[in-house]
Amino acid sequence: MLSAASAAMLSPGILACSTTDARQDAAIAQRSPVFLATGEAGPPLQELVRLAALAPSSHNTQCWRFEIRPQSIVIAPDLARRCPAVDPDDHHLFASLGCAAENLVHAALAHGLQADVRFDPGGDGAIEVGLASTRAVASPLFQAIAQRQCTRGDYDGLPIPNDELALLEQAGTGQGVRIVLLTAAPDREKILEYVVAANTTQMSDPAFVAELKAWIRFSAAEALQRGDGLFAGLAGNPTMPRWLGSRLMDLFFTPGSENKRYAAQVRSSAGIAVFVSESSDRAHWIEAGRCYERFALQATALGIRNAFINQPVEVGAVRPQFATAFGLGEGRPDLVVRFGRGPAMPLSLRRPVEAVLQPVGAPFIRARPG
Repeated sequence: MLSAASAAMLSPGILACSTTDARQDAAIAQRSPVFLATGEAGPPLQELVRLAALAPSSHNTQCWRFEIRPQSIVIAPDLARRCPAVDPDDHHLFASLGCAAENLVHAALAHGLQADVRFDPGGDGAIEVGLASTRAVASPLFQAIAQRQCTRGDYDGLPIPNDELALLEQAGTGQGVRIVLLTAAPDREKILEYVVAANTTQMSDPAFVAELKAWIRFSAAEALQRGDGLFAGLAGNPTMPRWLGSRLMDLFFTPGSENKRYAAQVRSSAGIAVFVSESSDRAHWIEAGRCYERFALQATALGIRNAFINQPVEVGAVRPQFATAFGLGEGRPDLVVRFGRGPAMPLSLRRPVEAVLQPVGAPFIRARPG
């Protein structure tokens, strides 16, 4: 993305010629309540899909397809929306499916349905979430689904109280997945070293840059039309037509500018959370996604922001060094997340439910990426 210095070179006229307000209004509308549980009947299952799809995904690809069955909802990977340059083994893709499944669990319970998440390691990568009637409970984590976001801005740098850190640790722990919270300044500086090293490697890879560019929505109009991808304004960058944004990105998107931005963000954070799996397989990647989503929802409920800084676990040569440096043992560090308190950023868009909902019995349709 463009740095603040390069943004300052753009004319006010360019910065003003967007429909950012309309884009934000649409993102807010997508998060408004549709169904209120009455306790007398289950909700339309499409509403559960809508809430599940508010989960995060790499580059906001929304790499999932949902199928509603008589007593379950299936969440399957949409492999046409994978990111082979940044995520060659589909680790982030399956973590994203886990995030969606976790949203579905809390949404189902709020609407009087008990969810049972099942994954067959020998299957096609789909998650089946069984649903059975129960007493409706709208937990704080459910109430946080609509407001959860990856806040890609600076935080206030103030420490998080120990009782809140304990809640975050509890939320981020799962079956075969543990969370390591690093709040000391020397640890944050050490993590920053690995972020910078991995980010520099990624930005030297033309395939990585091309893939990232394909998922950037440079203008609010483009973001509204596509309903996916990374809107430039979410990181505080200027918005502009794609032809101009693409050219300026080639000129100003440099390791130096991006590393400077990441340094400010890491140093303004209260801490870093590292999610570590016992094994490196799809089942654990999904569980890591579920653990992260609980962590993110709990953080949102507490008024704490968070954002991914996954570069150290995305670059294969850096990941084992990162694990050794922080004594993570034989497990795989899956996700790296900074957190702290700070202002909210604009919300990201989602595609309509109809675009991710698969008719029962129909073959999965592969959407075109980027």
